[in-house]
Amino acid sequence: MNKNIQKLYEIAQKPTRKIIGLMSGTSMDGLDVALCEYQGSGLDTKVKVLKFETVPFGEDVKVEIRKIFAKKEIDFQQLCVLNPWIGNLHGEIVNQLLAKWGIPNSDVDCIASHGQTVFHAPKIQHKIEKFPNATLQIGDGDHLAVKTGIITWSDFRQKHCAAGGEGAPLAVYGDYLIFSEKGKNRILLNMGGISNFTFLSGDLNPEKVFATDTGPGNTIMDAYVQKHFGIPYDNNAEIASKGKVSETLLLELKNHDFFKGKLPKTTGPEVFNLAYLKSALEKTNSKELSKEDIMATLCQLTAETITDCVFSISENELPSEVFMSGGGMHNPLIVSFLQKKMPNTKFLKTDDIGIDGDAKEAVLFATLANEALCGGETDFGKRKGVPSVSMGKVSFFS
Repeated sequence: MNKNIQKLYEIAQKPTRKIIGLMSGTSMDGLDVALCEYQGSGLDTKVKVLKFETVPFGEDVKVEIRKIFAKKEIDFQQLCVLNPWIGNLHGEIVNQLLAKWGIPNSDVDCIASHGQTVFHAPKIQHKIEKFPNATLQIGDGDHLAVKTGIITWSDFRQKHCAAGGEGAPLAVYGDYLIFSEKGKNRILLNMGGISNFTFLSGDLNPEKVFATDTGPGNTIMDAYVQKHFGIPYDNNAEIASKGKVSETLLLELKNHDFFKGKLPKTTGPEVFNLAYLKSALEKTNSKELSKEDIMATLCQLTAETITDCVFSISENELPSEVFMSGGGMHNPLIVSFLQKKMPNTKFLKTDDIGIDGDAKEAVLFATLANEALCGGETDFGKRKGVPSVSMGKVSFFS
């Protein structure tokens, strides 16, 4: 047996496994690194986050990624050279953090790397009949494995597309395995660049699990304040809280084909960006709105499109608890708008059920790697959007 295959077999047989989850979202603000310890698999999965840190990207990294990010026309050489460069960069960050934490690389069983999404193109978005759902994440796993000397799982979204999904949201799998609790219907709401949620049934039936993107999270707001205020994001909604929601602009923003499509569905910054906002402003003659009013309206847009989706799947039985993660959970205006729309629901953070909301996405990819190693028995049925597949490609370091 090849020594690398033997190593995988040994890892899968261990009573506990140390897996590093890596996540870099569409906000491109940095790399989330979660060192997790796993026992079991499937609904018997137990995970403990041993270490977590977000390492901010320098402006030079963001500049390079933005040259190709969410653009139909790019310099193809830039994409080609970025793929290994990002892989090496993520590997260097892992090495630096392990040294900082005093943990030898050899103590880590594997890395689970989401990579950096540069384009998301589900069929409902590209609308080209002969082509399937597609998505692209860069940050080559082979480079990451060689740089760190740690077996690496990467490129998780491709199997989801190959099995008929749209490559997102993948949180549904980890949400079900980690956060399900008998007798409690729950929603796990992630508000990153794009918002998505997972519905978990209290009877623990995997065929009732539901997940979908809902529309923009922070992506337009971040881009707007970066352009007009020169800051990375609206901290604590300080700008948006000074504005007033424009119902006219809000209605036009919601008058988009994505919101009319059937659930589940996915989207990205290719759709929800400053060009989308500019078009709505022009159509409603709202260009004279204050920047604060525009930001307040974007917060309301995020909240309303989330609750619209929740109501459409569970109007008669709203969950008593919603557990939030992602940058949007730190936006008090979005949270207050959500609470007004769902007054009988408690909006909490995943911190309240054991996982830091900022670490959650990185932990979920580590969970996918754990399932690829020693799980894969859960049957999610044959519904659109949740294929029962094992995800991730493996990269050896030798």
